[in-house]
Amino acid sequence: MRAKEKKLQGDWNYPTSVHFGIGGISRLPEVCRSLNISRPLLVTDAGLASQDFILKALKTNAEAGLECRLFSKVKSNPTGENVNEGVKAYHEAGCNGVIAFGGGSALDAGKAIALMSGQDRSIWDFEDVDDNWLRINPQGIAPIIAIPTTSGTGSEVGRASIILDSAAQIKKIIFAQR
Repeated sequence: MRAKEKKLQGDWNYPTSVHFGIGGISRLPEVCRSLNISRPLLVTDAGLASQDFILKALKTNAEAGLECRLFSKVKSNPTGENVNEGVKAYHEAGCNGVIAFGGGSALDAGKAIALMSGQDRSIWDFEDVDDNWLRINPQGIAPIIAIPTTSGTGSEVGRASIILDSAAQIKKIIFAQR
């Protein structure tokens, strides 16, 4: 008789909570509720939007009574325009939190949308230069859940986003202390 196999799972903080393990997506509604998110905007890229795991996340939230909206207009190098469109979608749907789902680009876009959802300045006012992050209204940052589908960028635990300023044709780091 073989010993019962154990599943790798756990929780840790850096500086935010990190949950991992097989079937962890089933905990998404619970995590949303712990952050007082009842109407999340799920941010991903167009290539992932129709994948089974995205559809399962949307279905899991719907079955739990969470009104989850999908925003998938994220380029492989997310732009300020992508972020602005995401913020518009967030407000039009009456969202109160963000689920960023995908690789580094989708996670960066999702984090930037969460940041910008309650700010009254341009995203470029928060470029990681000097103390620009002090301009951020911390109460204007939506709660966010980041679900990586790739390993390597670490965007799910970082507090910065890389966003392309299309007008200047340069990638900029947008940093939020929170």
